[in-house]
Amino acid sequence: MWLIISDNKDDMEIILTQDVDRLGSKNDTVDVKAGFARNFLIPQGMAIAATSSAKKVVAEVIKQQSHKAAKAFDEAKKIQSKLEGLAIKIGAKAGESGKIFGSVNSIQIAEAIQAGGVNIERKNITISHDSIKELGSYEAIVKLHKEVNVTITFEVVAD
Repeated sequence: MWLIISDNKDDMEIILTQDVDRLGSKNDTVDVKAGFARNFLIPQGMAIAATSSAKKVVAEVIKQQSHKAAKAFDEAKKIQSKLEGLAIKIGAKAGESGKIFGSVNSIQIAEAIQAGGVNIERKNITISHDSIKELGSYEAIVKLHKEVNVTITFEVVAD
């Protein structure tokens, strides 16, 4: 069965089901050579034929994804405002010279933030220094959304 949608008989309009290098992103509608579509993209599950019903389904999916993305962005902005006003102190055992026994990492920062009333996963926290081994004030970047990052300042104090 041949499904040719464009005027050029050598081209075929398809909808990508995943990102394809040098061709497009997921849910993009592109024109490719009919043989490339029939023999590679469609059998590999990378694309589907761009029928009118498939286009409607993709349009609805994109609409729902944009609504969810906007909701996630708004939620990230709310969390950002909470984090900006949060004073974070992390207690650590230290010697007389101010050196910590061990080091402070993202797990302890996430626990301190959670104690302040905001739930953040530790994998979303990037510490600006390689390792924190002394008492003092430091900064970390919290990634809340792909477009929303917050720089927080925390203090390491002796227990």
